[in-house]
Amino acid sequence: MKILLIGSGGREHALAWSIADSPLTQQLVIAPGNPGMAPYGKLVDIAADDIDEICNYATNMPADLVVVGPEVPLVLGLVDKLNERNIPAFGPTATAAKLEGSKEFARAFCQRHDIPQPAFYPVDNYAAACQHIDALGSCVIKADGLAAGKGVIVADTAAQAKDAAKQMLDGQFGAASARLVIEQRISGPEASLFALLDGENAILMATAQDHKRAFDGNTGPNTGGMGAISPAPRLNPELEIEVMERIVKPVARGMHSEGTPYRGILYVGLMLTDSGPQVIEFNCRFGDPEAQVILPRLRTDIVSAMLATINNSLGHFDMRWDSRHAVTVVMANQGYPGAYKKGSVIKNIEAADNQTDQLVFHAGTANDADGQLTAVGGRVLAVTGLGDSQDAARATAYEAVAKIDWPEGFYRRDIASK
Repeated sequence: MKILLIGSGGREHALAWSIADSPLTQQLVIAPGNPGMAPYGKLVDIAADDIDEICNYATNMPADLVVVGPEVPLVLGLVDKLNERNIPAFGPTATAAKLEGSKEFARAFCQRHDIPQPAFYPVDNYAAACQHIDALGSCVIKADGLAAGKGVIVADTAAQAKDAAKQMLDGQFGAASARLVIEQRISGPEASLFALLDGENAILMATAQDHKRAFDGNTGPNTGGMGAISPAPRLNPELEIEVMERIVKPVARGMHSEGTPYRGILYVGLMLTDSGPQVIEFNCRFGDPEAQVILPRLRTDIVSAMLATINNSLGHFDMRWDSRHAVTVVMANQGYPGAYKKGSVIKNIEAADNQTDQLVFHAGTANDADGQLTAVGGRVLAVTGLGDSQDAARATAYEAVAKIDWPEGFYRRDIASK
């Protein structure tokens, strides 16, 4: 098969690594990709959100399958445009992707289909936001639209919540925060469950636990993710069944009943409360860095799994996994998730990569004019270690991190720490 992969981050590097290993892959083209992905396929300079150009390129290949990595092209309707040209695509349509593209839509959908979640209040002005914040006190403020994983503030006090609401409504995240969702703050361990949906059927894929805060001890601002563990330590088989029965399958049934069948990967962000699992958020694609911690454990052919979601055949499909644990540590630019400098040189990656149990996935990297690998993004590398236990995987990951020569980077030192 000729496969076109869309995206340039660590998630897409992990997908390229996995897709290239499939016996079904004859040719892999990646748009736009990054230097770490070059060994797996041809890189073409097309932005992930350039819908028309992607469709034209896929038509001319011609692509047998397009895999959409990031959320933005999904929300913009790339899958719809490809389907119009009879090009199979892995990912939900724009309407189905509203589960991620609009926090308000997702909350209202869960309410319609009796899916467990915290109380929520959509607002579009500061006065209304303050009214709900005063009633809740400690609460969560969310930008309604896509904000690159940064549009969520967990406020300890009403004053913090009001300040966050004001900044967002004043344009902190542009159009994404023109509307907000004020949510009840719930408590418990967090975990993520990933499922495959084919429009009617849903099967469990894998679980992971992300580390969102920038600094050790779960302190600092929220980020796109500073590390991850798989399988999620807190999601035992009984809880996995409960999440599938109370959340994932109702999503599949609900989307189908509303005329917008969901096909692709569904990422369910969970809070494991005393009263049971509740939905924090939905994402309509693999997570980042969750993809980098999950896909190295996958033993099923990923292309076959993707085709099963497109062809409505998940009801007869099984997923196989490496029994080992995986831990991913993200290396980020100093200053992230705020302002950071670009262009610092990264050395010695090869010492940490391509080992039996160590992998390095590129996210925000580029080659400079001299061919040196440089850091150009906020989150720059995701370093994954595998091991027979969580502790062993953690030790392997940090051993690999220590080999990389990048003084301008930083990373959390407590990923997967008990």
